Amino acid sequence: MATNVLIVDYSWSGTTAKMAALLQRVTGGTVVDLTVAAGTFPSDMFATADTASQQLASGQLPALTNALPDLRSFDTVLVGGPVWGGTVATPVRRFLAQLPGFSGTVAPFYTDAGTPGNYEADFASLVPTAKVAAGIGLTAGELPTAEAALTTWWTHLA
Repeated sequence: MATNVLIVDYSWSGTTAKMAALLQRVTGGTVVDLTVAAGTFPSDMFATADTASQQLASGQLPALTNALPDLRSFDTVLVGGPVWGGTVATPVRRFLAQLPGFSGTVAPFYTDAGTPGNYEADFASLVPTAKVAAGIGLTAGELPTAEAALTTWWTHLA
C-alpha cells in the first residue's frame, strides 16, 4: 500500500472538500485544498459554468493561489474536483499541468450531479505521461454513506 499520499482537491461548493476529508480518513494522506483568487468564479453555478467555458476557450486557466508541496515526496496523488460540463474543472486542470514528470500514481475523485460525462477520459488526457488509475465519482447525496465505497476503491488502487 502506498505510504505517502497527497489528496489535492478544488471544491467550488464544498462537496468535493467533504469527499477529500473522507479520503483523508481512509488513506491517512495529506490534504491540500486548491484555491483561486476571490471573485474568480461567481456564486451561481450556471454563471460559473459560463466562466469555466470562457477559460477553456481562451486557454486562460485560473491561477492557483496556494503553495503546493513537493510532489516528489509522494507515491500517490489523488486529485479531486467537481465535474463541470462532463469535464475537469479549470482549477484542477491548472494543477494537473504541474504533473509532468511525476513518477507515482495519479487517480481522480470527483463529485457530480449524477452525470459525470467523460470526466475520467478528460482527466487522463490532461496527464498523458502519468500512471493514471481508475477514479471514483460520487454525488452529494452519496457522501454521507460513502466511506465504505471509498475504502474499497482505495484498497484496489493501493
